[in-house]
Amino acid sequence: MEMDIPKQYLPLKNSTVLEESLSCFLHHPQIAGVVVALHADDHRWPTLNISTDPRVQNVVGGDTRARSVVNALERVRSLAEKEDFVLVHDAARPCLGYADLDRLIVEGLAEEDGVILASPVHDTVKQVRTSEGVREVERTLDRSLLWKALTPQMFRVGVLHEALQFCIENDREVTDDASAVEAIGRRVKMIQGRSDNIKVTRPEDIQLAESILLQVSKSAQS
Repeated sequence: MEMDIPKQYLPLKNSTVLEESLSCFLHHPQIAGVVVALHADDHRWPTLNISTDPRVQNVVGGDTRARSVVNALERVRSLAEKEDFVLVHDAARPCLGYADLDRLIVEGLAEEDGVILASPVHDTVKQVRTSEGVREVERTLDRSLLWKALTPQMFRVGVLHEALQFCIENDREVTDDASAVEAIGRRVKMIQGRSDNIKVTRPEDIQLAESILLQVSKSAQS
């Protein structure tokens, strides 16, 4: 992000990216609570009003995404049964729509293992190779088969814990939780979500997220 402030704490719509990312969950009646994984030296979290919400707990994250999710999942396991469901969401994905969350929960409750949101890839995608520091196109991929994984992703507590532990113990890189569940041979259903459920990654994404949230607010008022 090329900024001194971690992206999840950047100002957005009179709050922060993190608060907007949590808002949709805290307004849904089927969400029992939220666990936030934080850096051990995080001094910004206590300054947020949301940090005192009784439905929100926090844990210290790990040195990888998978370990951070496992640490949060351990707290969830102390409060839930292994057959219960848990959703994992990126802290820097503030534009999740309520309708997408609601549909994910409805679909997820009917699944044995898990379900994720995704959006189809519309751009032409190239697979590249690097030769002597120069990137060259190797081939063009069939974009009709390609989808971008979004969050939240919903799984049974026991399935996700087993999957993440397997990947950690076998040094498998986990870029999202569905890839961990796939690694242990479990079925992950996919449903289409809104493409404007963006993840804040670059400086210009803040302005884009602001525009998306502003449009959502106008639609809700009309």
